[in-house]
Amino acid sequence: MEISVIIPVYNEEDNLQPLFTRLTAAMDALGRSWEVIFVNDGSRDKSGEILRGFCKERPDVVKFIDFNGNFGQHPAIMAAFEKASGDVMVTLDADLQNPPEEIGKLLAKIDEGYDVVGSYRKQREDSFGRKYASKLVNFARDKMTTIRMKDQGCMLRAYKKEIIKAVLATDERSIFIPALAYTFAANPTEVEVEHSHRNAGESKYSYYKLIRLNFDLITGFTLMPLQLFTIFGFLCSLGSLALGAYLLFKRFILGEGIWLYAPFAVTFFLISVTMIGVGLIGEYVGRIYQVVQARPKYMIRSTIGFDK
Repeated sequence: MEISVIIPVYNEEDNLQPLFTRLTAAMDALGRSWEVIFVNDGSRDKSGEILRGFCKERPDVVKFIDFNGNFGQHPAIMAAFEKASGDVMVTLDADLQNPPEEIGKLLAKIDEGYDVVGSYRKQREDSFGRKYASKLVNFARDKMTTIRMKDQGCMLRAYKKEIIKAVLATDERSIFIPALAYTFAANPTEVEVEHSHRNAGESKYSYYKLIRLNFDLITGFTLMPLQLFTIFGFLCSLGSLALGAYLLFKRFILGEGIWLYAPFAVTFFLISVTMIGVGLIGEYVGRIYQVVQARPKYMIRSTIGFDK
């Protein structure tokens, strides 16, 4: 069983040498046939040059894909999936927060018969704000979709080849690979892994990108937001009818004056609800628009180590 380790890279020049040293030592120690595919996702530092050096140092295992620009982490992984030869594919970030020595834990679970093996961090070595932002994102995904993952932000994951074939067969533009693979898995599981401080550099995921990722995840895997909004609109209609009946009752039965500002308050509330609904519908329409455009998910400038 051959193992393909896939690592997207974006401006990680200070992390690459220690990553490569630890990865090759860990994988060689497993005694399995393996390869590593680095994808340079439009780095503006010396990452591409360093990765080409790894190809010369270990041409037996290192392969390289160089993107024409920055297309994102998940498109980079998809590009490697298409060219990987392994029966099992392992994704790993280049920042060394997930130790490459933990890959053996995932492979042990694959050997037990699981087709998707996720991971969750034992003790996150991130800032307070980042930890709880991720918890909020995980909570929203857990409540609004059928995808059950303890830690969707941990990219140290292993997939059998048949699952990856199903993932590649989709034509989605807003891709979140762990969730997509989970929907195709017959026997998924998760393992606990260590987590380290970032070795160097800064995280490429801002708070905005975390929120954006959650929007893509929820709108890509469930219609619940639209369904909840429909129910909420129905309840608002009932509430408006009840308020109208109450005001008429006070005016014509009790002879009291109608509270002047109540209609305005209700109007402003309903307008705000309508704006939220339009934005929500726009999220879904935007996803359809991206698919209809049929633009390439990425553009490859060059590769090293692959057959023609």
